[in-house]
Amino acid sequence: MSASYCLPIVFAGLLTLAMLIYVILDGYDLGIGMLLPKAARPDKNRMIACIGPFWDANETWLVLGIGLLLAAFPAANEAVSAELYLPLALMLGGLIVRGVAFDFRVKAHDPHQPWWDAAFFAGSLLASAMQGLMLGRYLTGFAAGVEAWAFACLSAVGLCCAYVLLGASWLILKTGGSLQARAYAWARSALFGAAGSVALVSIATPLASPAICAKWFALPRTLMLLPLPLGTAFLFGLLCWLLPRLAARQARGDDRYCWLPFALCVGIVLLSFWGLAYSVFPDIVIGRMSIWQAASDAEALWAILAVAIVVLPLVLAYTGFVYHLFRGKAADELSYH
Repeated sequence: MSASYCLPIVFAGLLTLAMLIYVILDGYDLGIGMLLPKAARPDKNRMIACIGPFWDANETWLVLGIGLLLAAFPAANEAVSAELYLPLALMLGGLIVRGVAFDFRVKAHDPHQPWWDAAFFAGSLLASAMQGLMLGRYLTGFAAGVEAWAFACLSAVGLCCAYVLLGASWLILKTGGSLQARAYAWARSALFGAAGSVALVSIATPLASPAICAKWFALPRTLMLLPLPLGTAFLFGLLCWLLPRLAARQARGDDRYCWLPFALCVGIVLLSFWGLAYSVFPDIVIGRMSIWQAASDAEALWAILAVAIVVLPLVLAYTGFVYHLFRGKAADELSYH
């Protein structure tokens, strides 16, 4: 096979990997931002401490993904940006607001801290909702009409629920005591919203896109794909069964399996992402443009690949180093500043 055929597949894989890692890593800290109003002041500080060392590393993956899309698939970047200009601008605005609020809340006097907490929550909610809205618009091929926009709004709600579940699971992993007990309760509440949203989006996606429907509901392909929804449902069921039992163990002082809820959430994200990737491939703009039509020429892709071979391991190493350095339970927020 020629380079012009293989290289777009390689870059589609790299782009998918960057977005997958971003959804998992930045997903939990956006989820914690949306949970912030539910906590008391001391717990708010501990929640921020749980993401303090990591959030810059997490957002690096978004920058990497956007860079890969811009450099390797310029035609797709132009088409997607034109369709999603407003939600993309709002998402970036949300990320900016939460970044400013993160830095200023620890420097503000007590009367002003609630305002920065509210800004951190609003930025997290706005960024999460716009990401979900963009996903919904993308999966419908940017179709017009009430049904397409209703699906996009459903995707926005679903992604917010998924991020809250990831955030609560991260708090279970990184905290102890009363905050961890509250995180178990938050995870149980978010679980039903996330599971319901995933189910509804999974049902609505084939209905919203005839091309995706044809890929999923054609024998024997349907039987081969059946492990994806069944595996996702199993992980949701297992998480639902485990959370109250782990919470009871935590109340008795047994915190050995605090990592398990987050691991199960990551498994759910992996299966869901695999399903979405299958639904889209080989298109990069559904119904309009394949990865080969959108890709830069082979010479440019070779040059970009040479850069990616250097940059991607560095980003992976940086992310891994940060998570290794700050492993274990989170300390007080002030220890990071």
